[in-house]
Amino acid sequence: MVGPSITKAERDATNRRLKLGMVLLIGISGGLVSLQVDPTPLEVAAVVGVSLLLGFVLTWFVVRTLREFSPKR
Repeated sequence: MVGPSITKAERDATNRRLKLGMVLLIGISGGLVSLQVDPTPLEVAAVVGVSLLLGFVLTWFVVRTLREFSPKR
């Protein structure tokens, strides 16, 4: 029988990187969108902070929801 090609530690590290990437993508995109209205640096920082928080919540929700559909390991 053929087993998985990566170890559990490698899988966990990859999952962490994907989650971090998703949070950063949402956070940075919020900041970039805010640049369209000529904000102050403080406003950009606030928008990025709120976007990072929303990215964290969205990532948590997606991962939690997808666990219901993934095969048990």
